Amino acid sequence: MLKNFWYAVEFADRVTTTPLRVTCLGQELVLYRTPKGRPVALSDLCVHRGAALSGGWVKNDSIVCPYHGWEYEPDGACVKIPANQPGRGIPKKARVDSYPVQERYGFLWVFLGDLPEAERPPIPVWPEFDDLVGDGGRFKAVTGEYLWKSNYERILENGCDIAHTPFVHAGAFGNPERPDVEEYELEIPDQWSAFATVRLHPPAPKGIWSLIGRRGRDLKDRPPVATTAGWMLPNMIKLHVRLPLGNLIIYDTNIPVDETTTLVKWVALRDFFTGNWADKNAIQRVEKIFGQDAPVVDKVRPELLPFDLGAELHVKSDLIAVHYRRRRQELAEQGWLLGDEDRIMGDVPRREATVIASPARRENPELARAWVHKAKGEHPTVAEAERIGKARRDAEDNGTLEEL
Repeated sequence: MLKNFWYAVEFADRVTTTPLRVTCLGQELVLYRTPKGRPVALSDLCVHRGAALSGGWVKNDSIVCPYHGWEYEPDGACVKIPANQPGRGIPKKARVDSYPVQERYGFLWVFLGDLPEAERPPIPVWPEFDDLVGDGGRFKAVTGEYLWKSNYERILENGCDIAHTPFVHAGAFGNPERPDVEEYELEIPDQWSAFATVRLHPPAPKGIWSLIGRRGRDLKDRPPVATTAGWMLPNMIKLHVRLPLGNLIIYDTNIPVDETTTLVKWVALRDFFTGNWADKNAIQRVEKIFGQDAPVVDKVRPELLPFDLGAELHVKSDLIAVHYRRRRQELAEQGWLLGDEDRIMGDVPRREATVIASPARRENPELARAWVHKAKGEHPTVAEAERIGKARRDAEDNGTLEEL
C-alpha cells in the first residue's frame, strides 16, 4: 500500500460536527468539521490511554476524548487535560497526528504521509465536476459504495482491464462474440496516471438503454463504442464510455481498509437522461458491474500483486497494468510503500495497527520523539523495559514523570 498520497476517504456531505471514524491503509482516522465547517483529520487514537477520539465530541474547534476528556486542536496538539491540577503544564507527548485535508469533487481528501506541501503529488483533476447539472452544467452525478474482500491493487487493475469485459460482463456491456482487444497506445498525461482507449463492441441494450441503439443487430456486428479506462495514483480508476447518446464517466476511489479489504466509493456521471427519474437505473447498473467483478477478483491468488513482473504472465492487452506495476516499483524504491516503520504493535503479538507519520513530525524536529507509540520492531527488550521502568519510577519520585 502506498503512502505520501492524497486519498479520497469519504463523501464530503457525510462529515459533520459529529466525529466520524474511517479507515485507510489500515490507519484509523477521525474526521470532523469545526463549527465553521473546516474539515479536520486526526489519528483516531488518544495518546493517553488509546481511546478512539471518534467516540468523543466536538467542542469549539477541538475534539474531546470520550475517556478522560482530553481536548485536541485541529493541529493535533492537546490543549486541555481536565485531571491536571491548575498550573500543571501539558506534556509535549500529548498530541496526535494531524493530516492535511482538502474538499474537492464531493469528497474529503486526506494526505497520508509526511511530505512537505511542495513535494506532495497533486489531487487528480476530475474536470466534469466543473460542469454539473445542479450548477447549470450538463453532467448528472450519482454516487455509491461497495465493499470488496480484495486487495485494492487487484481492483485497480481489474478496473483498467479491457480483456475481461466480454467474459465477466457478458450480456451487460461485454460482447462474448468480440473478445479480441485491438492494440492501443498508452496515454500518459503525467507521472501519476495512465489511460488506454479502445473500441468495444457492446451487446444489445435493454430497458431504457435500448433507446441508444437498434434492437436485433447481431452481436458481432454491433457498432463499436470508444471506451477509455485508466488509473490515477494512488488508488483511483476512471472509466469513460462514449455512447451514441452521450458520455458515461465513472470515478472510483478504492480505499484500502487493509491489505485484503477495500471500500470503493464511486461517482457516475452522465450527460444524457439527466432527469432524476434515471438515477435509480444508473445506480443499479454500476452496482451490477461491481457485483459481477467482485466474485472473480475476490478469489484471485495471490491476493497481493507480485513485485516481480515475471511472477505473472503478461500479454499485449495488459500494457496498462504493466505500466502501473512498473510505476509502483519506482515508488517503492523511493520509500513510499507502507512499511514496518508505519506500524505499531500491541501487547498481543498478532495485533498491529498503522500510524502513518504526519507532516508535523518532519516540520518540527524537536517533536520527533513526541509520539509515544513505537513502530513494529521497536519494542524494548526485557532489560530495556526494566531500565525504562526504573527511569519512570525515578521520574515519579522527582515529580518529572510527565516530561519522560
